[in-house]
Amino acid sequence: MDVTPILESLNDAQRQAVTASAEPTLVIAGAGSGKTRVLVHRAAWLIDVEGVSPQGLLAVTFTNKAAAEMRGRIEALLGMPVNHLWIGTFHGLAHRLLRRHWREAGLPQSFQIIDSDDQLRLIKRLLKNLEIDDSRWVPREIQYFINAQKDEGLRPAHLVDEGDPNRRQMIALYGAYEEVCDRGGLVDFAELLLRAHELWRDNDELLAHYQRRFSHLLVDEFQDTNAIQYAWLRLLAGKEGVPFVVGDDDQSIYRWRGARVEHIHQFQKDFPGTAVVKLEQNYRSTGTILKAANAVIANNNSRLGKNLWTDGAEGEAIKVYAAYNERDEADFVIGRLRDWIDQGNLRADAAILYRSNAQSRVLEEGLINARIPYRVYGGLRFFERAEIKDALAYLRLIANRDDDTSFERIVNRPTRGIGARTVELMRSYARANSCTLWRAAGAIASDELNARAANAVLAFLNLVERLAREVANLDLPEQIDHVIHGSGLVDFFKKDKGEKGETRVENLLELVSAGRSFEPDPAAEMLPLDEFLAHAALEAGEGQADAWEDCVQLMTMHSAKGLEFPLVFMSGMEDGLFPHQRSIADPNGLEEERRLCYVGITRAKQTLYVTYAEQRRLHGMDNFSQPSRFISEIPQDFVEEVRPRVKVSRPLHAPRHSMASSAGDELGIRLGQRVRHGKFGDGVILNCEGQGAHARVEVNFETAGTKWLVLSYANLDLM
Repeated sequence: MDVTPILESLNDAQRQAVTASAEPTLVIAGAGSGKTRVLVHRAAWLIDVEGVSPQGLLAVTFTNKAAAEMRGRIEALLGMPVNHLWIGTFHGLAHRLLRRHWREAGLPQSFQIIDSDDQLRLIKRLLKNLEIDDSRWVPREIQYFINAQKDEGLRPAHLVDEGDPNRRQMIALYGAYEEVCDRGGLVDFAELLLRAHELWRDNDELLAHYQRRFSHLLVDEFQDTNAIQYAWLRLLAGKEGVPFVVGDDDQSIYRWRGARVEHIHQFQKDFPGTAVVKLEQNYRSTGTILKAANAVIANNNSRLGKNLWTDGAEGEAIKVYAAYNERDEADFVIGRLRDWIDQGNLRADAAILYRSNAQSRVLEEGLINARIPYRVYGGLRFFERAEIKDALAYLRLIANRDDDTSFERIVNRPTRGIGARTVELMRSYARANSCTLWRAAGAIASDELNARAANAVLAFLNLVERLAREVANLDLPEQIDHVIHGSGLVDFFKKDKGEKGETRVENLLELVSAGRSFEPDPAAEMLPLDEFLAHAALEAGEGQADAWEDCVQLMTMHSAKGLEFPLVFMSGMEDGLFPHQRSIADPNGLEEERRLCYVGITRAKQTLYVTYAEQRRLHGMDNFSQPSRFISEIPQDFVEEVRPRVKVSRPLHAPRHSMASSAGDELGIRLGQRVRHGKFGDGVILNCEGQGAHARVEVNFETAGTKWLVLSYANLDLM
């Protein structure tokens, strides 16, 4: 068989990965090294050359967009459809599994997925029902606690309070939340993964069936797996499965979200004899950018190690700009952007990256004043818009009357005279009788409400029942169209004559278009409406709002992962901001911050600017900071310093200890001296510099962290 078409576009390392024998394989894929190409060609190789049935492959990605792209590229490479290939996100595949085996999973057949917002709303209602003060027991903290336990595979029964009353209450709330979800047939995102893991763990025959079926497992972005995802994969692989995982330990930046870079190291222990292939040839960036990235990340200890290289041009030096303050920084960035645009380049080919969302304000002001169109990447997503969630709530309630979250969202939207007191009576009845709000509404309308309130409640119940009857035999887009009009939502938003109301009506109509373009999965064995609602819940939190014009891209370093731009600005490169203050004293946290810096650097294809401000007002406070330690980790051979318009008090790479000694002698203070500040408390002097009225000191405060203070204003007491 001629295998050339599958391999001809690959380099040697990529070919080694694609043609690996049937054994566990770990592919360490550096930034821009073609990892998606390897995954696609591996799947095609297994099907076309090794004779593996598409039904025998399971491919896991981290976004639905990536899954669709992978499927399309595999089909293009093979020249045929691969309908039976299970490819999707962890959540999407878990959902597919639970729909097929809802009974074994202990779920009702019509279970509904709730997104993060609905989950938070449910928790708020739970606290209210239990008469618990939500100012002390913060709903978002409870949500984080519940999801974190699920990500570790832990149910309330598995947890112990360790004598901590706060933890005891959290565990109790987790248990109460589970009861509400079970009663309403509701499944949150974390529950999808946990329930799918338990399904295989507790059903030997079912697990054996899927282990026989999926002989080859392909996993993308392996460094981003959390505990329950990795446990799920290990169960499925068993002793005979062949996992082929692709990841980059140097791009693991989601520890705060539960991702564990340790899984890359653990994989070789859990699967003895693992073949390791490193993809180090980069097809994105210049040689200079890659050498800078290699130098920075080399300072991390817990890594497998690789060295990115390119056979392309060395490119220009990395420009480092020391700004006086954040406005000077913004002026510099916008000036360079203007030069870029004036040279005929697209605005969309330029990106400004920052560590904290709060940094964007000044940059946005500058872009507005300069009349340069821009887009904040990560804008509100379609399925998260309020009017869309209203319409979906109607559709969910039509599909499942026991969905309390949807009921409560739309019971008085559009307004129909059902007040807060009536809703509270429903909650009380539901709590007392262990039933859903739908059933409670019908009960109290009969004997507990006055005529006006009862009529309003019954009108709502009758509306939902009528809509359900009227859409029963319609196609999906007609169902959606009928509901958005029949519910009164379109007319409700039309009453707002402003641009906002018009936009909301357009969004509702776009939901009909979404239903029209939605392609049900024949293997899903679900009603089209149920499948569409599951799709909407899974899509929430993914993808970006459409950018309708050529515009500069603004985003956090985290949001930039997976993207690339010819021109990149990394702004706010100061110790305390990047690396973040809370990570500086934590070795693991500092290494993750350095990985984030590595991700930022490798987004640039041709030109990279790194900027920092000597003084920055952020969160209402003035901060005096040192340049980020990550700047000094870039070898000077690859850096060109762009001097600011104002005189700075220190050269960029001057040794800190020599500056501190001379300044300290003149000021009569010494490094290590303890001081006390009226606001920040006790601390220790780490550094000092400048002269006269400009003299300042760096103090590490016990509770407030590290601060740079101007001595003439600080009023420090020497201790």
